[in-house]
Amino acid sequence: MSEDKTPRGALDRVLTVEVMRVTERAAVSAARLRGRGDERAADQAAVDAMRRELNRLHIEGIVVIGEGERDEAPMLYIGEAVGAGGDRVDIALDPLEGTTLCAKDMPNSLATLALASGGSLLNAPDVYMDKIAIGPGYPEGLIDLDMPADEAVRRVAKEKGVPTAEITACILDRPRHAELIRLVRETGAAIRLIGDGDIAGVIHTTDPIETGIDIYIGSGGAPEGVLASAALRCTGGQMQGRLILDSEAKVERAAKMGISDPAKVYRMEDMASGEVFFSATGVTDGNMLAGVKFARNYIQTETIVMRSSSKTVREIKARHQDMEKFS
Repeated sequence: MSEDKTPRGALDRVLTVEVMRVTERAAVSAARLRGRGDERAADQAAVDAMRRELNRLHIEGIVVIGEGERDEAPMLYIGEAVGAGGDRVDIALDPLEGTTLCAKDMPNSLATLALASGGSLLNAPDVYMDKIAIGPGYPEGLIDLDMPADEAVRRVAKEKGVPTAEITACILDRPRHAELIRLVRETGAAIRLIGDGDIAGVIHTTDPIETGIDIYIGSGGAPEGVLASAALRCTGGQMQGRLILDSEAKVERAAKMGISDPAKVYRMEDMASGEVFFSATGVTDGNMLAGVKFARNYIQTETIVMRSSSKTVREIKARHQDMEKFS
């Protein structure tokens, strides 16, 4: 009999498949409303499907990154308990990352979910977060949240062995990023501006050959930052984030969630520690994943599912012929 080398307290690897099913169901439900112009309806469809599937899993799950606070139910709210009983796990989710993208049938809308051993995920308030991220293969500490954006770009180019003109940075297209954009462009680097979906933006740094993205810089949602850090834990990248707590109310709200240092810079490992599973299914076509396809006799999905302990990344294109399961 072979010795079981699974670490004590590790989550069952069968969850790799289970989390994939959760995001598949959410993506299909949202995709039925692609291009309809109704963000709320698409988001609600994804939420309902994701909750339904989570409650079938053999887990004792707590949503630590969700769709809002308890009084915003029926969304999947922070603190909500899900699952049919089993391992104690933290859950971070965005049932429809890029609601506007889905409503307008634009690229890179995803259904995303991270599941980690209990107490492993940062319980971040729904505020903005300054972020910087790169993919695997770089020396630790190459980038820093407090360095100017142009310096970060130059460091990545030097380490990669290319001129800055061959580096592409991903930045959310927001007025607040005007100075950031100016600094990056002064290096000669290219910028891919995205209108929404910064989880996908961060994940794109993990495979620049496929996505064309070398570095992500800028501010976006803190919950999305935690989800993105969970994905990077599985692939090996680097990420730093700092909550933007620019009012007393936000500082107090963060304190209630256990955050005592408003200025703390969180590393990837601070935001997502322990064993982590991550899954993302395409809702609309994008750089990383194809969107849901509806054929006459089947539904096709494309999912990337990852596990931190084995650094396994699976890209799965599935045809679902039992279409009633998605009704």
